[in-house]
Amino acid sequence: MANVIAHSRFTDFDINLFKSGKHYRLYEKFGSHITTIDGVEGVYFAVWAPSAKMVSVIGDFNFWVEGEHKLNVRWDSSGIWEGFIPGAGKGSKYKYKIQSNNNDIKTEKADPYARRSEHNPKTASIVWDEPYTWKDSKWMKKRKKHNALGAPFSVYEVHLGSWKKKVEEGRFMSYVEMADELVAYVKDMNFTHVELMPVMEFPYDPSWGYQVTGYFAPTSRFGYPEEFKLLVDKLHQNDIGIILDWVPSHFPEDAHGLGFFDGSALYEHPDPRKGYHNDWKSLIFNYGRNEVKSFLISNAIFWLDQYHADGLRVDAVASMLFLDYSREDGQWEPNMFGGRENLEAMSFLREMNEAVYSSFPDVQTIAEESTAFPMVSKPTFMGGLGFGMKWMMGWMHDTLQYFAKEPVYRQFHQNDLTFSMTYAFTENFMLPLSHDEVVYGKKSILGRMPGDEWQRFANLRLLYSYMFTHPGTNLLFQGAEFGQSGEWNFETSLDWHLLQYDPHKGVQELIKDLNKLYKSQPALFEKQFSAEGFEWIDYNDSKNSVFTYIRKGNDEKDDLIIACNMTPVPKEKYKLGLPRKGKLKEVFNSDLKKYFGSGQYKNKMKTTIASAWHFRDHSIEIDIPPLGMVVFKYSK
Repeated sequence: MANVIAHSRFTDFDINLFKSGKHYRLYEKFGSHITTIDGVEGVYFAVWAPSAKMVSVIGDFNFWVEGEHKLNVRWDSSGIWEGFIPGAGKGSKYKYKIQSNNNDIKTEKADPYARRSEHNPKTASIVWDEPYTWKDSKWMKKRKKHNALGAPFSVYEVHLGSWKKKVEEGRFMSYVEMADELVAYVKDMNFTHVELMPVMEFPYDPSWGYQVTGYFAPTSRFGYPEEFKLLVDKLHQNDIGIILDWVPSHFPEDAHGLGFFDGSALYEHPDPRKGYHNDWKSLIFNYGRNEVKSFLISNAIFWLDQYHADGLRVDAVASMLFLDYSREDGQWEPNMFGGRENLEAMSFLREMNEAVYSSFPDVQTIAEESTAFPMVSKPTFMGGLGFGMKWMMGWMHDTLQYFAKEPVYRQFHQNDLTFSMTYAFTENFMLPLSHDEVVYGKKSILGRMPGDEWQRFANLRLLYSYMFTHPGTNLLFQGAEFGQSGEWNFETSLDWHLLQYDPHKGVQELIKDLNKLYKSQPALFEKQFSAEGFEWIDYNDSKNSVFTYIRKGNDEKDDLIIACNMTPVPKEKYKLGLPRKGKLKEVFNSDLKKYFGSGQYKNKMKTTIASAWHFRDHSIEIDIPPLGMVVFKYSK
C-alpha cells in the first residue's frame, strides 16, 4: 500500500495561471480529492512547497509514518508536490510532512486547501467531499435585487459560538440547530442579511475566529461542511442573505498552520517589517507573491462558489493598506515612492474585488477600514479599491461618543452628529455597531447610555432610530437588538432571559419595526449612498438638541420627514419647515408603549400651513417625544 501513483489535476495552463497569480479556483486542483484511477479508489493530494526536498503524506491510513507515501515534485519548477494514494478515502486524517532544502528543517502541516479539519485541539486535515443538493435556486436567481446597492441592507452580526448555547448540555449549537433557530429568529426580526464572524477553521477560541488555519474548511466546532451548507441554504430559502467575515490580513504562527510552511517564508512576507503583526502576534501574507495572491483570491471565490455566500466582509483592511500600521519609526520601510501605502496589498485588494465581481456580480464585498483612505468603495477603473461598501467607523465613534453624554451637555456637541453628513457620500458606507464596540471594557451599547433606567432605554431606542434613518446600510451585533446589559462574552450565551423584562422586549420590538420601516420605505434605501437622498431641514437647533431632516427616494411621494429630540424634555408644537404642502401621517414613533416608551406623544394627521419656516414655504407643528424620534410621510 506504500506506493504513490503519479497523477495530476494540473494542466500547463493551470500552472501558468498559478505562477502569474491569476488562478482563482485553485481549490479545484490543490488539496485532497477523492478519485478513482484504473478502477482503484483513493485520494489525489497536491500541495505547494517549493523549498521542500521531500514531501510525504502521513495519516491514519499509514500509521502516520513519514516516507510511506512520498509525493512527486512537478518538473515545471512550480513547487507543487502531488500524487495519488490508493486506499485513502473520505474521512481519512492526514498531514504533510515536509523536509526542507533549508537546513533540512522538517515541518508537519495541515493541508492549506483541506475541506474539513479535526475538532480543536486536534489539528489534522480530513479528506472530505460535501455532496449537497441546494434548494435555494429561487434566492440565487433574484439575489442581485436583494444585494444591490439600492436595496435595503440590514445586517445581523453573529458569533456562532455564543449566539445561543445549549447551556444545560454544556455545548455549542450545531449548524443544523442554527438552521432552525437562528434562521427563524433573524426572519422574525426582519433583518435582510446575517454576517457571520469567521467560520473558517481556527485553533483558538479567544481569537473569535480571526486567526485562521483552515481557509477552506468550515469550523468543525458546529458540525460537518455539508451541515454548514444547510444553514446557508435555509437562510436563502427564507430570503435572508449571508455575509462571511474573511481574513486575508494575517494568520497565526501555529505549528500546523501556514507559517514557515516548507521551512521558508512561503505564505508570509520574509521581511518582518512587512510580514509580522506586532498587535496580533501573527504573520502577514506576502501580497507581492503571485502564488499567494492566487491562494487568497481562490479562497474568496471558494466561499461564494461552493457555499453560496452573498458577500465577504474583509477584516482589518487598514492594517493591510499601511506599511506603518501600528509600527513606530524605524519599524517600517517606505514604498518605492517614499509613501506609507502598501502598494502590493492595494494591488491585491483590487484584483480580489475584480475577480469576485466578474464571477459573482450579484454579491457584495465590504471593507472594515478605519482610516480616511480614499475611494475604498469606488470601482477599480476609477482608481478605487473596488469594494461594494465600507464600514463607517467615524460615524460609529462620533455617535457613540455623543449618546454617552448627559442630554444637558448635548447642545454643545451638536457637531458630533452633523459632522458625518460632510463625508457620508464619499463612500458607500455601512453603519456598524459591531462586536468590537461591546468588548474590552467598552461596555454594552446599553451600558453607555446615560440617565435612569427609562432614559437609558429611551436613549438606546433613539440611537437605533437615528441609525436606521441615517444614510447608508446598517449592522447590529447580536444582543444589541434587545439591549444586552453586559459586555459580550464569547464563552457564554447571550442573556436571552432579559426578554422577560419590558424594557428589553421593547427594544427588540423597536428593532423589528425599524427593519420593517427600512425595508418598506424606498426613501431609506433607494438613494442611501447618494447626497440626493438626504436633505437637512435644520441642524442648527442646538438649544433644543433637535435634528430634523428629509430622506428621499426616486419619487418625491416617498419622502420621509424625520425629527429627533436628543433631550428628555418633550418638544410640543415644534414648528417644522417643509418643501411642499400636503397632509402628513406619522409612520414611526420610537416612544410607543410597546417599545417601553411613554406613549403620550403621538401625532395625528397633520396638514401643512402656508407659513414659511426653515427657509421653506410651508410648515407644520409636531410633538417630538422625550429622547425620541418621529417619522412622517406625505399622505395621499
